[in-house]
Amino acid sequence: MTRFYYRLFHIGLILLAAPGAFSKRCRQYDGPPNAGFETGNLDGWEVTSGDAFGPNSVSDQQSYWDGPFHQDQKYFILGTAQSGETTVGELKSGSFKASSVMSFLIGGGYDPENLYIGLVRKSDGKLLLQQTGINDEAMIRVTWDTSKWCGEEVYIVIHDSSTSSSWGHINFDDLRVGSDALGNGKGLTFNTMGQANQPPAGSSQACSLFAKDPLRPQYHYTPYQGWINDPSGLVQWKGKHHLFSQNYPSAPLWGPMHWAHAESDDAVHWRELPIALYPRKTDIPGDTSGMFTGSAMVYEDDLYLVLTNFTDTNAHPGAVQETVIVADTKDGVRFDLYPNNPVVAGPPTSGSPFFRDPKVFRDPTDDSWKFVIGASTGQFGQVPLYQSANPFDWEHLGTLYTGDSSTDALWECPNFFPIGDKWVLIYGSNALGRYETGSYDGTTFTSEKRGFVDAGPASYATQWYKDESGRNLAISWMGNWPTPKWPSRTNGWAGHQSVTREFFIREDGGLGSRPIPELDSLATGRTKVLQRKRVGSDALSIGSNNNSARLKVTVDLAGTSALSFTLSLFQSRAESTLLTYNTKDQSMTLDTTNAGYGQPGKWVATIAKPANNKLTLDIFLDRSVVEIFVGDGTVFSANIWPRYKESTGISAVGNGGTVALDQISVTPLGSSWCG
Repeated sequence: MTRFYYRLFHIGLILLAAPGAFSKRCRQYDGPPNAGFETGNLDGWEVTSGDAFGPNSVSDQQSYWDGPFHQDQKYFILGTAQSGETTVGELKSGSFKASSVMSFLIGGGYDPENLYIGLVRKSDGKLLLQQTGINDEAMIRVTWDTSKWCGEEVYIVIHDSSTSSSWGHINFDDLRVGSDALGNGKGLTFNTMGQANQPPAGSSQACSLFAKDPLRPQYHYTPYQGWINDPSGLVQWKGKHHLFSQNYPSAPLWGPMHWAHAESDDAVHWRELPIALYPRKTDIPGDTSGMFTGSAMVYEDDLYLVLTNFTDTNAHPGAVQETVIVADTKDGVRFDLYPNNPVVAGPPTSGSPFFRDPKVFRDPTDDSWKFVIGASTGQFGQVPLYQSANPFDWEHLGTLYTGDSSTDALWECPNFFPIGDKWVLIYGSNALGRYETGSYDGTTFTSEKRGFVDAGPASYATQWYKDESGRNLAISWMGNWPTPKWPSRTNGWAGHQSVTREFFIREDGGLGSRPIPELDSLATGRTKVLQRKRVGSDALSIGSNNNSARLKVTVDLAGTSALSFTLSLFQSRAESTLLTYNTKDQSMTLDTTNAGYGQPGKWVATIAKPANNKLTLDIFLDRSVVEIFVGDGTVFSANIWPRYKESTGISAVGNGGTVALDQISVTPLGSSWCG
């Protein structure tokens, strides 16, 4: 356990209990006066220090640059409203007796030492519980088990000792105590969040805690604690699939990059292995140098990692920002850095220092090892091409491909590989995963068709690999760019990877994705099947309690008269994720504007009309994420983060006519880690 989480463990952030299952029951007491600031002022609260809080702290603003604040009713505490970002201070509630449970809304910066909501015992001033923000202005609800202090006089502090000019504040609203803390009073129960106090990875409780966390996906790879982003080094070696991830294990935020490591027999069920690569040790405060994204190659029976070594030039002036280095392993667990690193000392030409994410591939045009790497001309994204007979002696061959004004000037995470008679180039640009398909002559790529790897908002840094059976497999980081919404930070982790997909070339020459058959092994119960149904304006309930399930739908378009039809996912009376197909223009829209704590928006893709007039959808629901595979190869991915425990329903409705549903099936899915 890192020192950070050891500290959290001993200050007792929150006992891991499901709503209503607290360690003891006690009388319900009233909370403090003006617990939601609906007086429009600080009546009942006291500024005890500093100037971060004051009369102007009570705000009625509804939204900010990334959406609504999600306050309860009208007023809340906005941490920057009184005197800006860098000021410090503390605001204290009136005292009250603790009940079994309390909850509140929190937003603002993530800084456990300097920004937090704290529960303090009045008799001795002891800080009993504390919760920091999530680096998002939007507030989320945190629930605390307070039964240990039942009947004791306590008070709340809103603490800000951060002088940071970025996320140096905290937002707060709607303190609730007793049974009111658990739900909205209208039959909906809040998902229990605020559980960062977790035992170390590998403990006997690990699997049960994965299951208890209401937001943690059960069959998408997540870190036990800390942060992950780009999948890296994907490979099948000696029968095992290896998944590495960009990783910062000390906090659920991006930081100096490590490589987390997991292996699998089937690319579905993962087993955590020790961290493979660490950033170099440093005594320089704020040094973000680390091991950035890279790839794997099997050479003379050993596994080699070819990756970016990133140097923070603010901490190391005059250093080359990004070079290519190599590490190898014989056992798949211990990785040794090549003593003569770097194998590529920097960008091939002067100018932009941007030079990252080498992706090795075996080139069938000349049977050689090559890699592509992300770079920039300063104006356009670019992909240089390198060649070698081994992992160490790389020669720059020239530029494989240069972008144009339609994409960003910086390209990351390029992949280049053949499928049939087409070549595919994947890259990340402006927080979006893009592809181009075309032809390749051994040195230069000619683009013929462009598109997005994923039509949804949560896919980036896709990495391809060929398994031992010859399939073109891939995993994407289900990132939230350009939004900061990671509610799971309250539970100590952030980041997850997609399920393993198989790439193929679509009929129109574009890149398509489909789920691998091995995902069938996640099924844990009987499949519910509904045969042919005609559905109009009266919604058809397909199921409930389906927050970890696979939904398959076949639509008979020839028998459908509706102008459109909608599937509601993660549905409750208060929220849902909407998937709508328009029969006139064959467009599909994913709508998350009322879906939960995640990124709100609408994402649209045109779906190729199936030759047999049968539209198929294969949908993976996993607590806080959804991946939707359409029969033509389109895929939508999104992070939903439902607010309520009851947001597990699925329904269908026809709009302006009836939709002919040939078949619907719902299969409960289990964990890819436990059992």
